[in-house]
Amino acid sequence: MKRRNFITLVGSTTLMWPVAAWAQWPAMPAIGFLRSASLAGSTHLVTAFRQGLKEAGFIEGQNVVIEFRSAENQNDRFPALVAELIRRPVAVIVGDIPSALAAKATTVPIIFATGGDPVREGLVASLNRPGSNITGVVFFNAVLGAKRLQLLLQLVPKATTVGMLVNPNNPNTEAEKSDVQAAAQSMGRQLIIFEVSSDRDIDAAFATFVQRGANAVFVGSGSFLNSNRERVVALTARHELPAIYAQREATVAGGLMSYGASITDAYRQAGIYAGRILKGVKPTDLPVMRSTKFQFVINLKTAKTLGLEFHPQLLALADEVVE
Repeated sequence: MKRRNFITLVGSTTLMWPVAAWAQWPAMPAIGFLRSASLAGSTHLVTAFRQGLKEAGFIEGQNVVIEFRSAENQNDRFPALVAELIRRPVAVIVGDIPSALAAKATTVPIIFATGGDPVREGLVASLNRPGSNITGVVFFNAVLGAKRLQLLLQLVPKATTVGMLVNPNNPNTEAEKSDVQAAAQSMGRQLIIFEVSSDRDIDAAFATFVQRGANAVFVGSGSFLNSNRERVVALTARHELPAIYAQREATVAGGLMSYGASITDAYRQAGIYAGRILKGVKPTDLPVMRSTKFQFVINLKTAKTLGLEFHPQLLALADEVVE
């Protein structure tokens, strides 16, 4: 969905609020929904977050307001965005790791949803005892790199060179790179790592992969690559390169296969935590939740287009098959 359409969707929801809701505006608590990547690729996360809020007893426009903000992959925009939310004021801020780090110095409760390690990033003291105004949900996608590479090579065992897309601004990138590099070396494969943080970088990465003879593509985790999944999927199709992704959404969009934690479920859980905080629970009393829902999704239509066939054993492992 284009950014303009996303804003229209959010705006239309606001315009449809009943008059009574507008009259209650000053009394409604507000939540800041802050993302490092574009909101245009986050509608599924927003839907899941709203579902979690609903489960906790809060419905947008009836008893809670959600303020959406995005740094559009420009981290220098965070200070102004955080200050804007504080002035609103919001009762809690929800976002990814870059967003949480940007808001950490405030006293506002913060809930993160991340595929990395919040302890290593300095967000919390420990998962069981966050020890500050910050808590959240962890889905550990970054440490699943070796498993994703293994699944990719089970489908294309003759792939000797694999191109890897990573976003240098993602706090989890270094851990993911190390994981995949070690796995590639142990499997005797060459890995071409290309850092991308803009549309132009993505185009350049695929040009490099093709020039250097890559036989497959490993798409790293993180909000930037997930929000640009349609562009990446289109390029893999154009160059006829089998690829594996960290998020289910990429496979649904036409990607070949994906393996990772359910980010939508993580944001649903973040919505539940946000609701509990609005009810008065302190972040220090909410241990960091571990998301345990993992998904292996394959797209048979894309496989057929690429002339690939999933082995029955690999097919049996799939949690979802897109046909």
